[in-house]
Amino acid sequence: MGKIPRHRRLAPLLAPLLALFAAPALAAPECRDIANEGRAYTLCTLDAAGDDIRLFHKTDGKVIGSFNRLETMLQAEGLSLTFAMNAGMYHEDRSPVGLYVEQGRETAPLVANPGPGNFGLVPNGVFCLMEGRAAVVETLAYRANPPACRFASQSGPMLVLEGKLHPRFLKNSTSRHFRNGVGVGADGRTVHFVISDEPVTFWEFGSLFRDQLGTPNALYFDGSVSRLFAPTIGRNDTGFPLGPLVGAVVRKP
Repeated sequence: MGKIPRHRRLAPLLAPLLALFAAPALAAPECRDIANEGRAYTLCTLDAAGDDIRLFHKTDGKVIGSFNRLETMLQAEGLSLTFAMNAGMYHEDRSPVGLYVEQGRETAPLVANPGPGNFGLVPNGVFCLMEGRAAVVETLAYRANPPACRFASQSGPMLVLEGKLHPRFLKNSTSRHFRNGVGVGADGRTVHFVISDEPVTFWEFGSLFRDQLGTPNALYFDGSVSRLFAPTIGRNDTGFPLGPLVGAVVRKP
């Protein structure tokens, strides 16, 4: 039997290394510009069964507060941040206004009563991340039958509830703000995070989730403080310190 050429002997050893370098370094969510009724938005779509989506609030007892600080924290753990957004309202000390659950531990309780501001404009709801799936659950339904959320953040108002816009939204409203929120598809896996690129009304924002994205339930996160981190489209919003954050992470190669 003849001698096997050196390049052929090395091929089986080099193949895994070549495949590693040929593979993409990071898995990133799809983020893109969309429009609805003449208004501009940025949409990031994630898969609750395939993407590692988490909520973040504190590290070492201190509020994280910004995407840059969250990136630094994750890098120390060998992780990379591929997407992030503010994920609920907060008090002056940046503590969550309503329910907050991180890694299965509840650090702020559910608030079920109507109240002032957008948060108290009931029905409001809870964004819940479970094992392999996600949901937006109306607050009273959550209280009656709490799902097994690994992560959860309460906010309000509900933008869409069982396929219908919030009953208090007005089609002819003139109250326009930058807004962000989340909707979950009927499959329980497809998670749409949206931020408006111009001031919009609640009616316009909710209509995007109902009519174009087809999410049976969607939840408002916040307004003028809305921020997005989406490196695939070169976006890293800065501004006032934030409270709860939602993000997607991958292990560094």
